[in-house]
Amino acid sequence: MNTPIAETLVHRLEVAADPDDAFNLARFFQTGPGQYGEGDIFLGVRVPKTREIIKPFIHQTTPDDIRCLTASPYHEVRLAGFLCLVGQYQRAASGRNANSGKAAESVNLYLELIDRGNNWDLVDLVAPKILGDRIVRFPEETPILFDLAKSGNLWRERVSIVSTWTVIRSGRFDITLTLADYFLTHSHHLMHKAVGWMLREVGKRHEPLLLRYLDENASKMPRTALRYAIERLTPTLRRHYLTAE
Repeated sequence: MNTPIAETLVHRLEVAADPDDAFNLARFFQTGPGQYGEGDIFLGVRVPKTREIIKPFIHQTTPDDIRCLTASPYHEVRLAGFLCLVGQYQRAASGRNANSGKAAESVNLYLELIDRGNNWDLVDLVAPKILGDRIVRFPEETPILFDLAKSGNLWRERVSIVSTWTVIRSGRFDITLTLADYFLTHSHHLMHKAVGWMLREVGKRHEPLLLRYLDENASKMPRTALRYAIERLTPTLRRHYLTAE
């Protein structure tokens, strides 16, 4: 049963819905038969509007509100729930009123609801800000990412590698490189993109480390992962790695 706050947010999202956007978003997120987002349905609300709608409610939402929202069949309602959870976590983890116990509760709630984040935006807008930040603060919790990586579930796997974005930005690269090795031969293009993206982020902060990784692995990497990883390198280096054997 929906909670009052969840019902209010759902109503406001429904009012903001645009049928044309719903059609376009369904195509963009590949919801057709056999595609990675098969069966997902959209109201037709863009992310900035979703953020605007939830903003007054973020710090009022309870775990039950977030459970209700993330249980919705509508993509944007699930996103609203996850974005509320991000706000709850950030408030608990940061600033003068930081509360590690509350932050841990938000992490645990995310892990409880993680399978409802079943498209790449529901991963990418959430995982780095909750799990990534948590691991920066508590490195001993890193095994969470390796457990997700071994799950055999596409979205959990993407959570594991994309969460390292925050860790990379803190100056730590080992988790990303270990997971990149683990996913080197992954079959799904969404993982190729995620791995290449995170390697590119490593290269922004430590290019020699990225080059060493590419020297060892460029010839074995899926083409999409490689192209993402080398995007910021010089044209000469890009040509070198694209022709590596």
